[in-house]
Amino acid sequence: MSAPSGPPLTFAEAFDLPLSVDLRTAARAFGVCSGTAYKLIRLGRFPCPVLRVGGRYRIPTAYLLRSLGIEERPVYAVDLEAGAAHAARLQHATHHGTEVPA
Repeated sequence: MSAPSGPPLTFAEAFDLPLSVDLRTAARAFGVCSGTAYKLIRLGRFPCPVLRVGGRYRIPTAYLLRSLGIEERPVYAVDLEAGAAHAARLQHATHHGTEVPA
């Protein structure tokens, strides 16, 4: 049996994943090697839904995280600051009758 394709994903890495990931990344998240991941797909036993796109497998990140028991994305201080800044711009624009940049 082969070793996993790198160290398992950390929470920070998992929350920074794009909307879908390749099979190697999903295998890392589950702590298995790519060969085991392919075998699980062939057997219909991969722990989350897998999409076949062309000749490659893609795993939607939402399904991957849910399969790992992660139901919600945590809120980080940076997210709160960005949200507060956006709310302040909206409030300023409302009071001054100007458009709000996105």
